Amino acid sequence: MSRTPGRSTSTSAGSSWWLLLLLIPFVALLWVPFYNRFDPALFGIPFFYWYQFVWVILTSLIILLVDSRTREVDAADRDDRP
Repeated sequence: MSRTPGRSTSTSAGSSWWLLLLLIPFVALLWVPFYNRFDPALFGIPFFYWYQFVWVILTSLIILLVDSRTREVDAADRDDRP
């Protein structure tokens, strides 16, 4: 099994936990029967539409969080190199 040179296993394992957060929007939008309904409406918009729109915003925030946390790990990894 090959390993990425210059990367420790503990750092790689630590950053992979952050990547699991990216599964949350995937699972939340994958199960369509959960949000396939009209009520509760928000400003006259059926639940089916605004639920998906809220997840667009939440997914962007989750991606920003994961990116910032994994970049910190990668930057610390680069600083440790000789």
